[in-house]
Amino acid sequence: MQNEILWLAMLLANFLLIIFAYKLFGKWGLIMWIPISVIVANIQVIQTVELFGLAATLGNIVYASSFLVTDILSENYGKKEAQKAVWIGFFSLISMTLLMNLALAFQPLAGDDFASTAHDATSTIFGLMPRIAIASLAAYLLSQRHDVWAYHFWRKRFSKENQIWLRNNLSTMVSQLIDSSVFVLIAFYGVFETPVLVEIFITTYILKFVVAASDTPFIYWGKRIFKTNKFWVK
Repeated sequence: MQNEILWLAMLLANFLLIIFAYKLFGKWGLIMWIPISVIVANIQVIQTVELFGLAATLGNIVYASSFLVTDILSENYGKKEAQKAVWIGFFSLISMTLLMNLALAFQPLAGDDFASTAHDATSTIFGLMPRIAIASLAAYLLSQRHDVWAYHFWRKRFSKENQIWLRNNLSTMVSQLIDSSVFVLIAFYGVFETPVLVEIFITTYILKFVVAASDTPFIYWGKRIFKTNKFWVK
């Protein structure tokens, strides 16, 4: 039960941090969250835990929260700004992967036990990064570009403000399915046995589905912040 409570707490923390960043820095606060979510998610994802009786990887919440950000950007600032945020996230993931793997090429200081331990720990986390990064890059680009496109597709058909929840969920639910399918297949095929792989996929999508459904009040909150234009840092 501890994992489930922590998961719900993390869910709320992510949404509140996004709103806080938006309130504090405006549009750039939202854009800033994209590289944060991509980098943190790709570190957390290597940790497999049990949630609600199923095997799942961490990183689902923070990564799924990036869809809330692109939807708020799409709603308040248009398709171009949302696409810009997607490419910023893409660049940040490539940069992190390159820089961390360069760091792993260094030899730790001889005779320094702490340096050796730190190097081993870093290798454990980031040594898996190239495959995880390839999976993330493919899943991220396909799903996020679909999300931006789909949000505006549905916005043309459900244009009223009280229909924000509809275009938000219609775009995000399919995008999360694309993301989970591509990521799990590339990242974990051959790493886990097929039953575990299927379980990770199902759990990953269900959790992302829950995150997507839960973010609806926050996209309305983001709309209200935009309309009042009361940002703390200008």
